[in-house]
Amino acid sequence: MQLRDETYKYPVEKQELIYHGQVFDFQSDQVRLHKDEPVVRRDYLSHPGAVAIAAVRPVQGADESSKELADWEILLLRQYRHPVRAFLWEIPAGLLDKPGEDRLSAARRELWEEANLQAANWKVLVDFFTSPGGSSEHLRIFLARGISPVSGQPFDRREEERDMCLAWFPLDQARDALLSGSLHNPSALAAVLASIESLRNGWRSLRSPSAPFIADPLLLER
Repeated sequence: MQLRDETYKYPVEKQELIYHGQVFDFQSDQVRLHKDEPVVRRDYLSHPGAVAIAAVRPVQGADESSKELADWEILLLRQYRHPVRAFLWEIPAGLLDKPGEDRLSAARRELWEEANLQAANWKVLVDFFTSPGGSSEHLRIFLARGISPVSGQPFDRREEERDMCLAWFPLDQARDALLSGSLHNPSALAAVLASIESLRNGWRSLRSPSAPFIADPLLLER
């Protein structure tokens, strides 16, 4: 069998909006999985989707062609996350909550808003569903290189983002932190591990920013 996820739409006989939130909705579907069995109820978080950015750069004095982990560092942001009551180290990320905005444009915007940075080179690093058993959230992580500061007035950050701090960490240090149980954000974990593996193969695994994503139909349904 081919090792590849595939989309499939079982008949939804009834759909109900349980709760409409500021950002997310909670939805209930009556789904028929088998013709000879009763429909099943599936309640889940209806999510607009998100993007995240693994911004990497060679450490000072290192060559861009180096494949050594210690020669590369990744940008991490420390932000408070109320549902888990913790400050987490994360990569820049944000919702696909602006009508008509594609994923790459959203990623460029988030890198500027959260870190006041821009990148000359953008590729797709990894795609995933964050919690497919209970949420429709889909996340594309871009690898951004050629990092430089954005001139002009920084974005006016508020609420949890107001006290957010950022730092660059060597990839091997970030790897050791996640393996020791010191990092817990899923996009950061995926970004660190995927960046390390992609670096080792000379970035050959990276995909075009417009590469198809299994979640594309969900984006069209927003």
